[in-house]
Amino acid sequence: MRFFDAQNPVERLALAVGVEADRQRPMPQLQREEAVRQILQTAADAGVSRVATKPEGDGERLLGLGWPFPSPFRVSVRTVPVNDGVDRAEARARRSLEHMGLPRGDTVLVQAATDLVGEDGRALWARLQGLKDRGLFRRIGFIASIEDSPAVLARRFRPDVVQLPCNVLDQRAVSTGILDQLAEQDVAVHLSSVFAKGLLFSAMETLPPEMGRMVPQLSRIRRRLAEARVDPMQAALSYTLRQEGVECVIAKVHSAAQLRAIIAASHAPCPDMDWKALSLEANAVSSRFGVVAA
Repeated sequence: MRFFDAQNPVERLALAVGVEADRQRPMPQLQREEAVRQILQTAADAGVSRVATKPEGDGERLLGLGWPFPSPFRVSVRTVPVNDGVDRAEARARRSLEHMGLPRGDTVLVQAATDLVGEDGRALWARLQGLKDRGLFRRIGFIASIEDSPAVLARRFRPDVVQLPCNVLDQRAVSTGILDQLAEQDVAVHLSSVFAKGLLFSAMETLPPEMGRMVPQLSRIRRRLAEARVDPMQAALSYTLRQEGVECVIAKVHSAAQLRAIIAASHAPCPDMDWKALSLEANAVSSRFGVVAA
């Protein structure tokens, strides 16, 4: 399996649409609907063909109101946690399609690999396999962290898709060989957290106090990028889009203007960088700080 194609980077982008970037100044409902519509139309015009969703708030309903016609998008959805039972997890996956006005979806993902290793894991997986067999979803898979040993879990469940966090600051999916191991199993990989939850862009003084020890490393990384005249967004996208064995890279967008910037950055020539020099030390990367959260 080889998904990497440097000639068509936009075709490997997936969008996670969220229009409430500023919770202190929420948009009026009609404005939110229009913002989503503009994002989707901008994506369709640019050739972006994938959308990744979460079963939270009214995001799926807004997507259903905003699809261009005919819709060019392949949509992936997540299950809700299996704590409330496999019946609810299955029903909510079906409802995601209903909220978006779709007869079927591309992929349904178990929202966390830990749901599969619990006592209901096999039953949950069987329910998703049933949805696939009935044609409601083309593929099934799961979302995992590096600590979940996703390649080992993939050998056990044989998913079509695995979603992992990966970015220039947290390169463990590459350095540990996980991407190669999943490719060997013919598993499609979706990368999330590609912008490191904003760490490449946030002002140092706004970082949480717990991250104080990371500030010198972040400063050095930003200085390297500045000296190479590489925009952080360009670096983030170049690093993830160049990885072989990756089907798509998920970028969260809040506006059509932001999406246009992402598209432009994805088309920029891949900089000649020492990528390993941009990685934070493994012991400095913690999901508590949002760097590796899926």
